[in-house]
Amino acid sequence: MRALITRPREDAEAFAKLLRRRGIECVIEPLLTIEPVKDAQIDFTGVQAVLLTSANGARALAAEDAGKSSGGWRDLPVFAVGEATANAAREAGCRRVVSATGDVDALAKLVAERLDPKGGALLHVAGTHVAGDLAGLLATAGFTVRRAVIYEARKADCISEELITMIEAGGIDVALFFSPRTAKSFVTLALEAGVSSACEGVTALCLSAAVAREAETIAWNEVRVASHPDLDGVLALIDEFRGDAGAGA
Repeated sequence: MRALITRPREDAEAFAKLLRRRGIECVIEPLLTIEPVKDAQIDFTGVQAVLLTSANGARALAAEDAGKSSGGWRDLPVFAVGEATANAAREAGCRRVVSATGDVDALAKLVAERLDPKGGALLHVAGTHVAGDLAGLLATAGFTVRRAVIYEARKADCISEELITMIEAGGIDVALFFSPRTAKSFVTLALEAGVSSACEGVTALCLSAAVAREAETIAWNEVRVASHPDLDGVLALIDEFRGDAGAGA
């Protein structure tokens, strides 16, 4: 079985290790490249907690204050959307990290349960593009959310010739999509490369229904959605696909 991983390079490499342990061959084709925002403005004044909706936010925040004396934010409570993001925050030196093990809705619910709006503002460390309305969800619970944009996820201009050849030859069994933006980008680039029809032999495995909606604008063999929008949910989806494929062999 061969899987296409479309995540940014660092996330893709980490996920590929998990798949290779399952005996799955991986093709890494990052459709987003993470770059820091120059002279990003981050104000921790009056902040009671940091919110992270991506592991890239934790890495970018750690890189931004490298060599500076502004690392006191690591003592603040950190609320992460999922376990992968939580682990990135821990690796960045954060000492009080809680994972919502879900999506933006789950994160907002966790924050509302654990924190008091009167305790101070919440700082959402994010990229130039965000999925969901975290600030809006928390505003209904009385919280003030500041968004610090400290990185940009740049879309790829094309898919590689190697991947085009592989798709056309039926060499990809599943394509993995973790964000609506990545799924949309793949669809656009596949159409431009003229390989969208060849995707009818590939099964798209998606983190969530929102991701699947972007992917299913072209024809696939099948589009499957993880039962829970986190890393474990995607791994379970892969195991389920392998089991079904084996049963049909």
